[in-house]
Amino acid sequence: MPSQFNSLGISFLYPENWTLDEEPAARGRGTVTIYSPGGAFFSVSVYPRGSNPIALAKQAVEAVQEEYSEVDVEEAQETVSGRDLVGFDLNFFCMDLTTTAKVRCLRGQRATYVVFCQAEDRDFERLANVFQAITVSLLGNLGPTA
Repeated sequence: MPSQFNSLGISFLYPENWTLDEEPAARGRGTVTIYSPGGAFFSVSVYPRGSNPIALAKQAVEAVQEEYSEVDVEEAQETVSGRDLVGFDLNFFCMDLTTTAKVRCLRGQRATYVVFCQAEDRDFERLANVFQAITVSLLGNLGPTA
């Protein structure tokens, strides 16, 4: 049975054996991160609706680039559950392991959302469908598209 997160104006299902960490909301912002038992994670940040999705995606990329010396970055766009998301795919080394991360952003009717998922490459391949299912659950609970 999946667990459900319902706070910060968002709701989504996630695997029951993942650990949840929620940062308190402040000034219209808030973040929730769920961690797999193997260390992969999926994070959603909520920003005021007027925030620029691509600017937020670039900020996420810059944060990764500050942490890791060589980061391959590729611009990405995808449609999930009828919603257009913008962002980037990232590849870098973390503790001698190749790591993949994806950042996707969209502006909804009530807020702008940043989705960030990251895992060591072998785990990312194994968890890609889980990340996708969590994203679909999140987007399906945002209400109608604008």
